[in-house]
Amino acid sequence: MPETHNKIVHRKKILTVFLGCSLVLVGLFVRLVYLMVWEADYYAEKATQLHERERSIKAARGRILDCNGEVLADNRTVCTISVIHNQIEDPEAVIAMLCQELNLSEEYVRKRVEKYSSMERVKSNVDKSIGDKIREYEMPGVKVDEDYKRYYPYGELASKVLGFTGGDNQGIIGLEVIYEKYLQGEPGKILTMTDAKGIEVEAAGERRIEPINGNDLYISLDRNIQTYATQLAYQAMETKQAEGVSILVMNPQNGEIYAMVNVPEFDLNDPYTLPEGSGENLTSQEQQDLLNQMWRNGCINDTYEPGSTFKIITAAAGLEQGVITPQSQFSCPGFIMVEDRKIRCHKVAGHGGQDFTHCMMNSCNPALISVGLLLGVDTYYGYFDRFGLLTKTGVDLPGEAGTIMHNKDNMGLVELATVSFGQSFQITPIQLVTTVSSIINGGRRITPHFGVKVVDAQGDLVESFAYPATGNIVSEGTSATMREILEMVVKEGSGKNGKVEGYRVGGKTATSQTLPRGSGRYISSFIGFAPADDPQVIAVAIVNTPQGIYYGGQVAAPIIRQLFENILPYMGIEQTG
Repeated sequence: MPETHNKIVHRKKILTVFLGCSLVLVGLFVRLVYLMVWEADYYAEKATQLHERERSIKAARGRILDCNGEVLADNRTVCTISVIHNQIEDPEAVIAMLCQELNLSEEYVRKRVEKYSSMERVKSNVDKSIGDKIREYEMPGVKVDEDYKRYYPYGELASKVLGFTGGDNQGIIGLEVIYEKYLQGEPGKILTMTDAKGIEVEAAGERRIEPINGNDLYISLDRNIQTYATQLAYQAMETKQAEGVSILVMNPQNGEIYAMVNVPEFDLNDPYTLPEGSGENLTSQEQQDLLNQMWRNGCINDTYEPGSTFKIITAAAGLEQGVITPQSQFSCPGFIMVEDRKIRCHKVAGHGGQDFTHCMMNSCNPALISVGLLLGVDTYYGYFDRFGLLTKTGVDLPGEAGTIMHNKDNMGLVELATVSFGQSFQITPIQLVTTVSSIINGGRRITPHFGVKVVDAQGDLVESFAYPATGNIVSEGTSATMREILEMVVKEGSGKNGKVEGYRVGGKTATSQTLPRGSGRYISSFIGFAPADDPQVIAVAIVNTPQGIYYGGQVAAPIIRQLFENILPYMGIEQTG
């Protein structure tokens, strides 16, 4: 009986083991079938990859073109020189050749030739003619791959707008970085079969995955207007021995920017070379700080006290609120007392009695202070917000600075008085132009911009850009009144040097001090638009620290006059008188 029982138990154990092994074998068989049938392509690709060396092919970066289709940023074919250690047959000959053709030190080249790696890059952005010459040596282990380098046909033109790319062909500053996702493209690959030692199999050839080129970006900038504005800026900087000059030209109806100049500019094809006189034996940090300053776009990155050009905003707020009319009477004895502080007019003797239109024509500080006081802190601050001055413009360039303004809770009557005529706070030039545009275009707050559309390599539209606009920041009536007043400023007032024969021009001058006060350093500026009754173009010129005469009406207004004399006919704007 016990013996029979043991046999039965033994047989059950054998059966259990058999069934277990059978299940394992069936599972392995199913797994094998799954891998060989359903996953065959995946593992075949993996096996191939183990014996393939990969070399990247850069995609051609999309071009940047102006409003007329002129190419502002393009590509040039260059070469990347690399070495593969396992394939080099004569290391000394390779080292000697690369040193000679690439003008590199023996130590540098030797380190890369003797390094055990799948591939070592020796030099990028090599001129194509040199790359072709190296290819002719036909040395095993030396690879010459064609590549692309960004090229700017006009050198310095719009350098702080366009920006440039780094060694990896990615945008660093300007439009190049803002529109990176459209311009960059997708890199390709060169795949080469190798043996177990990493040596290329000669008979196997190469497999290429072609790159996808980047899309072209069309912008509103007009090369001709930019070129002429740049010439005027350099001319003004030289004649007035100024530290810098900025000129911004825009369409006040839709925010399209035609020109943005910040001189001195820099060479986009050589963006890391500092100008002469930058000093010697600089630390890396000092050098980088100077480069950052050289690349800085003053129109959007820097703030300044706008001075009397800001009286446009105060006047518009006063008219819109109804505390003044063009006929409102003011008396200017040469100063105004605000609390215990005496704030002087630029005309020491005063302007006497005058209506508000003549207050603007004469750029009378006490009159505009009076308007600010009539509005009061709460109401005036409300218009600051309503006009969009407390937020950034949203321009499609990196690093836009915001307005530096008193906190409302800390703003007393004296602060209100100084703000009313453009002092004790700071804005950017782009903010000033955008806000004035919105006041004279019927009251629509527009978004300044460059980007218009993106097209692919076949010329097909990829994306057309649209920008937000806010209506009714002032009424149509206030806008029309401001245009009339500002036309009188140019026609018979302080802005008469901005007058253009045959055209109706509106505008406002400004002369502001840089901090600290009393330093003898000034900023001269003028903002003008045309035609005055239906503005199609607005422009501002800002001259930093001019020597000698520094009044905006004498320094900056003639710049805009010359600009308009040239570009108004070019733009097809007809004379009106």
